Amino acid sequence: MTTATNPILTGGCQCGAIRFALKAAPTKVSICHCRMCQKASGAPFAAFAEIENGDFAWTRGKPTAFRSSSIAERDFCRDCGTPLSFRRIDGPRIEIMTGTFDRPDRVVPITQYGTESRLGWVVAIANLPSQTTLQNYGSEKVGGIVSHQHPDHD
Repeated sequence: MTTATNPILTGGCQCGAIRFALKAAPTKVSICHCRMCQKASGAPFAAFAEIENGDFAWTRGKPTAFRSSSIAERDFCRDCGTPLSFRRIDGPRIEIMTGTFDRPDRVVPITQYGTESRLGWVVAIANLPSQTTLQNYGSEKVGGIVSHQHPDHD
């Protein structure tokens, strides 16, 4: 993909050192509960958007790769540590972590994998009491927070 191509989705790491773009919609969006994905994401599950290699490009920077198994590598930003992708070695697709998209609301999971490792409480999280960030911290504290995060756009 060239930089002249109008991407349909973009994203990147937390610090902005790594950016990416897609020229076609993901072929599949999924959640993986396997123990390896839990550790790689530092979360109870990982959510991925699968993209054909030809429809994907790193547009700024190049991630560092960790060979997490004999068949796959996981890319991350060496500057801020953001986990970015899962990909089979020499495979035709890359799976980008949905939280790294500028508009993660546009990549909605349709299936789940690794459910043998799904944590029992995950199915009930939508029913937990919840607050917005403003409700949690209050307007005075939120107003004083200085974010070092790259904005969700270039």
